[in-house]
Amino acid sequence: MPETRLTEVSREDVARMAQWLQDPEVRDSWYGADDAGEPMHIGYSPQKMAEAPEEEWKSAFQGETRKVYSIYDSQEGHVGECQLLIEPPLHEAQIFIIIGRKDLWLKHFGSAALLQLLDIAFYTYKLHRVWADIPEYNSHAIHMFERMGFMLEGHLRSTHPKEGKWYDSIVMGLLENEYARRRPKLTAQVNSPAA
Repeated sequence: MPETRLTEVSREDVARMAQWLQDPEVRDSWYGADDAGEPMHIGYSPQKMAEAPEEEWKSAFQGETRKVYSIYDSQEGHVGECQLLIEPPLHEAQIFIIIGRKDLWLKHFGSAALLQLLDIAFYTYKLHRVWADIPEYNSHAIHMFERMGFMLEGHLRSTHPKEGKWYDSIVMGLLENEYARRRPKLTAQVNSPAA
């Protein structure tokens, strides 16, 4: 099983994210491209942020409500990124995760990182609920969130553009008491050599 850790984002990480998003398959599993064909990202533009002034950098990565982490693995190095977009009055956060290294897809890097991100959400920030908005065509991500205990909460219509068409998204959520109950089993799954 991958030995991932969540770290502070570096400029090199952002440059790699920009490079990963040039791959159409990676880009489409995430937020696609804008009308000009430029890859879209959530929270900041990797293409611009790698060279951004320090004040702009701090605004993107040291804010109170958006928490951005790079995903590193002990053997593979930088493999992706995850984020929490916290709504303090509601005690909830939208959760985002991308493994940018396509050669590492379906090898549990996302699950290992998601478990750590959920610990941060529920135990560091004391949130009540986290939720994810997943494109309907990203079946691997939907399956990963299901395995981690997220429940289907609904559909959003025509939210994700891909190849000139609009696709719905699946909204999935997890509550703090559900996570606390499931965490021992999830930890065992993530740490299992067979996982």
